[in-house]
Amino acid sequence: MSVQFGKRCKILRQERGLTQQQVADALGISRSAYAYYEIGGSEPSLSVLWELAQYFQVSADSLLDTSIK
Repeated sequence: MSVQFGKRCKILRQERGLTQQQVADALGISRSAYAYYEIGGSEPSLSVLWELAQYFQVSADSLLDTSIK
């Protein structure tokens, strides 16, 4: 994963008017863990990735930006 993943998560969160704490609570993780995802400091497990996609109602592919460039 890349920094793009974190940027995408941040954009989705901000578009919905949510705080990092609200997203973290919904996922059952700490706010600091979620914050690290947003800045590209760590990568979520596959289960957290799936939960993020469901929470934001997007595909996991769109979070990962797997389009070929």
